[in-house]
Amino acid sequence: MLQRLSILSKHFRLFITSSSFMNLDSAPPARNQRLVFAPDRYQYTKDSLDLSQIDPESPFKTFHTWFGHAKESGEVTSPDAVVLSTAELPSGRVSSRYVLLKQLDSKGFVIFSNFETSKKGRNLATNPRASLTFWWEPLQRQVRVEGIAVRLTAEESQEYYDTRPRGSRIGAWASPQSSTIENRDVLDQRVKDVEAEFDGQEKIPVPPFWGGLRIVPEEVEFWQGRNNRLHDRLVYRRTVPLESVEQASTEGPGEFTIERLAP
Repeated sequence: MLQRLSILSKHFRLFITSSSFMNLDSAPPARNQRLVFAPDRYQYTKDSLDLSQIDPESPFKTFHTWFGHAKESGEVTSPDAVVLSTAELPSGRVSSRYVLLKQLDSKGFVIFSNFETSKKGRNLATNPRASLTFWWEPLQRQVRVEGIAVRLTAEESQEYYDTRPRGSRIGAWASPQSSTIENRDVLDQRVKDVEAEFDGQEKIPVPPFWGGLRIVPEEVEFWQGRNNRLHDRLVYRRTVPLESVEQASTEGPGEFTIERLAP
């Protein structure tokens, strides 16, 4: 990704309303100037996508295959990095952040986080709908997931929590995620306090405000870049829409239809 950004940066120009250009490294844009981000010749030519290349029933199986391609390519640094987007109600204000996919099962996509103080947790408390976006630039692929976020049980969260390094387990207890703190010293002291509390204790309980979130999908889109921006897009849509967290919690893998979308 950094290499790609470096390439794009060579093509960035500062557009002035008089149609002249100047380098971005020069003076900041004035009121009558705007930035145009326009790479000249980059095309998506690495692959194509049709129905014969995806599982006819399960978006989870297709995702597992694509994730394997990204992981085994040796070119995607963090194939598990994904943008999680949530929206607060009633304002409708949207927020996004990168998280890491930690589990994939027959029901959905699982990440772990603080539920109580994080912005994502506050958003989901008012609106359980969320989306995920994976971008694997070297493969010219992305995957979009839209669905409902359901908390894992404490037992399920503990199982994953136990696999984390001790420092990360301590950190989950110590950090009031997304809350304002006076300075770094405050956080460091909280870490010391938690370390003292669990001193000599290898088995640390998962915090009650921390754990897994499973995004149970209503739709999953697989996007393959194509030449001239005429991309291939195949989307799985759940035949029975999810209406609530309760329904998403008890829903099985579900049945999906597959449609092709125009780019």
